[in-house]
Amino acid sequence: MKLVDPQAIYGLWLRDTKRFLRSPSRIVGSLAMPLLFLVFMGFGFQGAAIPGLPEDVDYLQYLVPGIVGFTMLFGASFAGLSILADQDVGFLKEILVAPVSRTSIVLGRIAGGSTTALVQALLILGLSIPLGFAPVSLLSLPIAAAFLVLLAITFVGFGIALASQFSDSEGFGLIVQFVIFPLFFLSGALYPLEGLPSSVRYLAYANPLTYGVDGLRAVLVGTSSFSVLLDLGALVVSSVAMVAIGAALFQRVEAV
Repeated sequence: MKLVDPQAIYGLWLRDTKRFLRSPSRIVGSLAMPLLFLVFMGFGFQGAAIPGLPEDVDYLQYLVPGIVGFTMLFGASFAGLSILADQDVGFLKEILVAPVSRTSIVLGRIAGGSTTALVQALLILGLSIPLGFAPVSLLSLPIAAAFLVLLAITFVGFGIALASQFSDSEGFGLIVQFVIFPLFFLSGALYPLEGLPSSVRYLAYANPLTYGVDGLRAVLVGTSSFSVLLDLGALVVSSVAMVAIGAALFQRVEAV
C-alpha cells in the first residue's frame, strides 16, 4: 500500500468538489453570514473613529480581508462535517477498508475542503467589489491566493482533526462554532489588534487566522501589523502542523 496515492487523493477531491458545486443552497448558505458581516459592519461603521485604524484606510477596505479570512475559517472548519456525514451513510467505512492509506484519505479530504473553502472566499471577494472594495493592485491577487490556500489547508486540517474525535455531527457542530468565533474575534478581522489589552493580544498572536488576515490586508489593502514574510511563514508552519495533527488523529478512526 502506497503512503500517498495520487489517484485516491484525486478521487476524494473530485467527489467533494462536485458535491459542493451541485448544491446551490449550500453555496448560498455559506455566503450568507460573511455577507451580513460585510454589509452591516462595513457600512454601519463607515467613518467611525476606530482605535488603531490607519487614517488613510477606509473601514470597508480594512474589513474585507477580515471577512474573506472568516469565510475561509468557517467553510474550511466545517469540512469536517462531511466526514461525519459520510460516516452516517456508510461511505467512510468503505474508504477506510479500501487498500488506500489513511494519509491519502486525509490529503484527499483536505484538497476537497480547501477547494470548496477557496471558492467561497473568492465569491465573497468578488461580491465585495460592487460594495466599494478595490485591491491596491491586481498583481497582488496571486499572493492573496497563496494566503487563502494556506488558510484553507490549516483549518481543513483542524476540521478533520476535530471531526475524528466525534461520532455525531451535532456535537461536532456545537464545538466547532464554540471554537471558530473566538478565533475570528481574536484575529484582527474586525478591528486592529492594537486596541486589545496586552494579555489578549498574546492570544491573538497564537491564532493562525491573525496572520492570514494580516497577510491578506497587506497585499490587498497595503496596510498590515506584521511583515508579509512573517505572515506567510506563520501560515506555512500552521498548515503543516494541522495536516500532521489531522493525519495522526485520523489514523485512530475505526471502520464501524
